[in-house]
Amino acid sequence: MSSFFLISGILMLATNGATTKDYVLSFGPMMNLLALFAVVPILAVPIQIGNYVQSIEELIFRRIHNSKQLYFLTSGISYFFSSFMNLASLPMTYYTVRSSVTTYQVQHEVRFMSRAITHGFAMPLLWTPVTPIVGIVVDMTGVSWVAMLKYLIPLSVAGLLLDWFIASMIFRKRYRNLLKGENEVATGLLEKAGQAGSRKFFQILIAIALFNGLVILADFQSSFDFLYIVSLLVIPFAFCWSAFLGKRKSFIKELKEHFSSHILKLSGQFVIFLSAGFFISSMKFSHVDHFFNQGLLMVKEEVGSLLFLILIPLVPLVLAFTGLHPAVGLALMAEALDPSSLHISTSLLTLAMLGGAVGAFLMGPFNATIGMMASITDESPYRISNWNTGFTFSYLILLMILLLFLQMI
Repeated sequence: MSSFFLISGILMLATNGATTKDYVLSFGPMMNLLALFAVVPILAVPIQIGNYVQSIEELIFRRIHNSKQLYFLTSGISYFFSSFMNLASLPMTYYTVRSSVTTYQVQHEVRFMSRAITHGFAMPLLWTPVTPIVGIVVDMTGVSWVAMLKYLIPLSVAGLLLDWFIASMIFRKRYRNLLKGENEVATGLLEKAGQAGSRKFFQILIAIALFNGLVILADFQSSFDFLYIVSLLVIPFAFCWSAFLGKRKSFIKELKEHFSSHILKLSGQFVIFLSAGFFISSMKFSHVDHFFNQGLLMVKEEVGSLLFLILIPLVPLVLAFTGLHPAVGLALMAEALDPSSLHISTSLLTLAMLGGAVGAFLMGPFNATIGMMASITDESPYRISNWNTGFTFSYLILLMILLLFLQMI
């Protein structure tokens, strides 16, 4: 895929008289995104060195009485972590709840955890500033992230509630008798858990609120790009949190380890995103993007603006099955879709693209979300993708209804 982007970009530049400087500067558009990829995992360091996982396990034993409640909590914890740690939330949630799953006699344990974790994980990707796709779309469409939150957060919460509703229907149908027995098992576990879990959980909630508040404040008060603001805040914020826990030395040690070893593991992502940025710059330089806009305008005139709008969320999902990372697909879409020429609100276009990307993360068998979940559960990515099919299309229908409603008003 990187070779295709590079060769195509070189051909577009070469046929339009580009200079050496143009070739070099064409790699620029994705630099802020790569900085975000590099530093966001550092937000997980205070959670690791602060022993939050063990405290949340205690909270599970104290509050949960059956597997249905465990599903809701697992999905909620995954949502909670994802809004702050992105991909790091997948293994964090899995290892937090894994021991509890056997305690509550869950049937099909891997499917249970995979669904709960991936469904909860995907919903904050609509709005959280630590998600690369949010940064890409906000940066390329020029919308205000703060202004978009009034659409993105309600859709995100509605998606989580939809997951809980579907799960509730499944439990009611299949596991009614089992749940009664689990209530009795759980009662004996309540005395084992202390109060630390609630305190730790509340601390993470405060940290998430503070970090997002700082991003909103910086977005209002400065002229810096959204991606730059988030990247700039991550390390100081994580250090202050670690200092609050009395773990400054541990944080510095983990920070050194991150930049000496973890960055090397991102080399594949760096190559694909730099290549995609080069391809996008080449499209702009050679004005090829205008041809895409004209083609899309013809499609819109043929099918109508309402149908065109609700079909946009399906594009990232289709691209995900070709092996294209949702963030790269969104970058290409944001470049090709010109709201003014298509006569579609920039806010609605942004909502359609971000909402569609969530479907790609839930089902795309080649992206990091499904890949990491497959790795930690030792299951096939295609099976995990298949487990998410029902919820993904239910969520996309919800998204399409919202887009239709907003377009009509």
